Amino acid sequence: MQAILALEDGRIFRGKGHGAKAECYGEVVFNTSLTGYQEIFTDPSYAGQIVVLTNPQIGNYGTNQTDNEATRPYIEGLIVREFSPISSNWRSQQVADEYLERYKIPVISDIDTRAVVRHLRKNGVMRGVISCLETDEQKLVEKARAIPKMDGTDLAKVVSTKQRYIWETGERSHEPTQVVGVKDVPPLHHVVAYDFGIKHNILRKLASEGCKVTVVPAETSAEDVLALNPDGVFLSNGPGDPEPCTYAHENIRKLAGKTPIFGICLGHQLIGLALGGKTYKLNCGHHGGNHPVKQLKTGKIEITAHNHNFAVDPDSLKDMEVDFTHMDLNDNTLEGMRHRTLPLFSVQYHPEASPGPHDSHYLFKDFVKLMEEWKS
Repeated sequence: MQAILALEDGRIFRGKGHGAKAECYGEVVFNTSLTGYQEIFTDPSYAGQIVVLTNPQIGNYGTNQTDNEATRPYIEGLIVREFSPISSNWRSQQVADEYLERYKIPVISDIDTRAVVRHLRKNGVMRGVISCLETDEQKLVEKARAIPKMDGTDLAKVVSTKQRYIWETGERSHEPTQVVGVKDVPPLHHVVAYDFGIKHNILRKLASEGCKVTVVPAETSAEDVLALNPDGVFLSNGPGDPEPCTYAHENIRKLAGKTPIFGICLGHQLIGLALGGKTYKLNCGHHGGNHPVKQLKTGKIEITAHNHNFAVDPDSLKDMEVDFTHMDLNDNTLEGMRHRTLPLFSVQYHPEASPGPHDSHYLFKDFVKLMEEWKS
């Protein structure tokens, strides 16, 4: 099956088609992780995006239900150098090709992904189309230009859960068994987690720290959250532009000072906006599992997992009661902050990893400590 990748600036790549014989549309971004492609497929933060993976071979260890970060894949399409038709791993339950075909997601392979990434790094992320149906290149370029831009688009409420639920699963096992359940002890803390596109491993980490986690839809009011008597509120990752999520800004302002708050990724950006700051779009975003971040207080360096297209403007918060805690060493992007008087902190990167290194797991313990101090 032949496939074409067309970008909005007229750049064309031809390759082989896999997955669904279909056409997909979205903003084209690249991810530099060496492994964990299934977690990338199923990260809701990728809604509205076509993903280029820089690892040259994808699919070689198959897929399984345990490694999903959501109930289904959220990428619009996939761009790879080589797409393995087989899987070789004892955990594999389905080859990646069949897995993505089941969810109607097209894949293009056998193209120079290095050229695609260099083009995006130089010119910035751009809208694109993968098609296994259309052969007219100019028509595909026109379709790419007609795709709504990510700027100004609220995708958080699109991917969010539609009803409240309680998460009851702890850490994943590394043995050939099922996911390990939460320990048979009463939870120490009750966390209400806003789902703006939440990843399962965030919920696993909270549960493993002794938290009962109630997940609520993105537009849940602050009053309804406080009625659940939480010991803390968690603001999740998610796709799209944080600026149009005005309902979230308002709810965060109402919750600030009434309960401890911890935000990750989109949650970090929403906190910045709620505090009166501004956000901006990065040229080509941060996507990968190898980004160096510096703890500004200690000077310690963490290797971290990133997946964000927008960032908080630190200059917009310089007159606020906010301390900057983490900074990206590649481009000085603000990666963490903490309020000086309110029980509130956030990071732009993903401490739950999945995929990625585990250097930042301590942040979940910091959240628990904050809740304990608030209680006392």
